[in-house]
Amino acid sequence: MDAAAVLGPSWICALALCAVLGDAFLPFLPSGTLVILAVLRTSEVDGAPLLLGLGVAVASFLGDLLLLRLARRGAPAVHRRLARRPALARSVERVQESLAQRTSRAAAAIVIIARFIPAGRTVIDLAVGHSNSSSRGFLRWSALAAVVWAAYIVSLGWLNSHWFDTAWLSLAVSCTAATLISSAIARVVRRRRRALAAC
Repeated sequence: MDAAAVLGPSWICALALCAVLGDAFLPFLPSGTLVILAVLRTSEVDGAPLLLGLGVAVASFLGDLLLLRLARRGAPAVHRRLARRPALARSVERVQESLAQRTSRAAAAIVIIARFIPAGRTVIDLAVGHSNSSSRGFLRWSALAAVVWAAYIVSLGWLNSHWFDTAWLSLAVSCTAATLISSAIARVVRRRRRALAAC
């Protein structure tokens, strides 16, 4: 008997929401995979994908809010994490500079795009938390980014659940598609950053 059958749809959904909330702090959590699995387990229940999407958006926004507040208050754990990971600290500095130089619309696009890049959400939250600028605008963009990502990941799982006859194939295709999309976005962002640095 597989783990999904043992846990049941409600536990899978709860686990997925906890992962979405927590991957602001721990970006290695497989939140996207768990959300897709939750969608597949509840796809036949009327209104379940919509409710799950709403829950994912709320959990995603709350995760951003919690990490932002911790960074704003100078939580020792946050400072220790940056001190132990120089690459993360450099990424935070680059994002701070980028956000400071952009218009409101461009900054919103950065926050939304970061949702689709591994660890991008963490970097954005820490960058805003360690900056002197107001977080009010960021929270609006974060809410929008949370809705966009929730709609994307839930729709991906839902569409594949109706295209393929078997749950394991739907899960494999959905996770592969999500990984390829994230990798492509990350590659475009890296190329753009290199091009700007060369100017």
